[in-house]
Amino acid sequence: MNEIKTKLGKYEELFQAKMEELKAQKIISRIWEKDHAVWRNDPAEISNRLGWLDCADVAQTKFNEITEFVEQIKGEGFKNVLLMGMGGSSLAPEVFAKIFGVKDGYMNLSVIDSTHPDAVKELEDNLDPKETLYIVSTKSGGTVETISFMKRFYNDTLQVVGAEKVGKHFTAITDPGSGLESMAKELNFRKIFLNDPNIGGRYSALSFFGIVPAALIGVDLHELFIEVQKMIDYSKEENNSVAQLGVAVGVLAEHGVDKLTFILSDGLKPFGAWVEQLIAESTGKDGKGILPVEGEELLAPIEYSHDRVFVNLHLADDNKHTQHVSLLAEAGFPVIDIPMENIIELGAEYFKWEMATVIASWVIDIQPFDQPNVESAKVIARKMMSDYLEKGELTKLTPTLTSDSIKVYNDVDCKSVSEVLPEFLKNINEGENSIIGRSYIAIQAYVKMDENSERILHELRTKLQKKYQVATTVGFGPRFLHSTGQLHKGDAGNGLFIQIVSPSKIDVDIPDEPGKEESSITFGVLIESQVLGDRQALIDNNRKIIRFDVSDLSEDINKLV
Repeated sequence: MNEIKTKLGKYEELFQAKMEELKAQKIISRIWEKDHAVWRNDPAEISNRLGWLDCADVAQTKFNEITEFVEQIKGEGFKNVLLMGMGGSSLAPEVFAKIFGVKDGYMNLSVIDSTHPDAVKELEDNLDPKETLYIVSTKSGGTVETISFMKRFYNDTLQVVGAEKVGKHFTAITDPGSGLESMAKELNFRKIFLNDPNIGGRYSALSFFGIVPAALIGVDLHELFIEVQKMIDYSKEENNSVAQLGVAVGVLAEHGVDKLTFILSDGLKPFGAWVEQLIAESTGKDGKGILPVEGEELLAPIEYSHDRVFVNLHLADDNKHTQHVSLLAEAGFPVIDIPMENIIELGAEYFKWEMATVIASWVIDIQPFDQPNVESAKVIARKMMSDYLEKGELTKLTPTLTSDSIKVYNDVDCKSVSEVLPEFLKNINEGENSIIGRSYIAIQAYVKMDENSERILHELRTKLQKKYQVATTVGFGPRFLHSTGQLHKGDAGNGLFIQIVSPSKIDVDIPDEPGKEESSITFGVLIESQVLGDRQALIDNNRKIIRFDVSDLSEDINKLV
């Protein structure tokens, strides 16, 4: 097994002292004994969230069941799988699909975690229901986005294949006793995978939520879990480098180096989205947090502020970033080097970061398994939707500035759109709540996620990164609400939030019930409720936020900077 190497510079002594404390308190053995007191004396939402430690033992008892299911699907001529889920239920399958690709003879896997009507419509147009298996994946069984997708695609499929066959096109992955389990039985889904309820969503990559979709694209689960088991055995040793990773990340965050910046091999880039959720949602609460930064442009050392630690996660034969990482270390930045032999170690990498994250949480005194601020935005969004059902319209914000194609919502005093963003960001590193070098910019894009929008938003973040020399993130709404949304509202409050909202070309109805034509609400209403709900939740937590409604993303974005 390749060792993790750390270069922590002036933080080395603090790191060593905390490693001694880890050993003295027997933290590693206590985690494996499932001792909730590692994090909190109260076992609530800890004791029932440690099932991920048993992932290899449990998964290996399910391999035959999964293999039999996959062979049935292949044998019946299915060509596509559409997975509907949010957060942990969608990110791990997406990473498996993007890193492994599809093995010959297996299914193409698409993931939907966007309520943007254009995203829903595109998948409807591109997937033939006759050849598609739909996986409805939600731990709680009631995730509003997931159930909305399910109702829409169930009705689409019903119209094409008829009432007798429609159930054969649907599979559920959920916890025992959930609303989805009941619904799936009622609707005669072909299969219901009931997951271990003692695993939280962001720790579920190596449970049914991750490995059923992986098997459908041809990932060899036996090979995958050989590497996972090695990692598990290694992480039980008292002085292992996974523990060192967690302690290093935690100690650095305690001392203001809280922007955990990932430099990834090209073949591992999709991993960033999964690890971002794990770290942000686990640590971003109680006025603390570690901000994972993935997908950012790699700049010269002089262009970074002192709050950065760099993780060079790369395939062992990939030296593309080695020289640049050396320059960062020479400039005094903490650097962590993590080599992977090949992609079959992806499952082991999932487990490594889960373990490192709960250890880092011990260091910074955070309970890693709850998400106290996630619900606030959902509550407001639900209220907006119930008001819509009553009144027939959503709350309308009044723009403070309007141009031909852009509307601005914020109280900045400007005469033209081009002045607004610089004005909003001008005091980014000043004031009581903004220790210099601690702020970050989060772009929250409620637009259809595709290569074009990713490129445009990457260009915007890079301009802001270079101009203000702060960490930048890009999240597509509403998927980031199930990822970094907790940290945005729960951390120390150093984020500046830029909402970018683009209209859909067409709206798409959400059926009130699967199999029924009646619809009281649309995906357009749902996503706008989510925009408004998160905006209000950020304001309620004293966060700085600005909203831009753009008519054409590619044309209008350049007018902002």
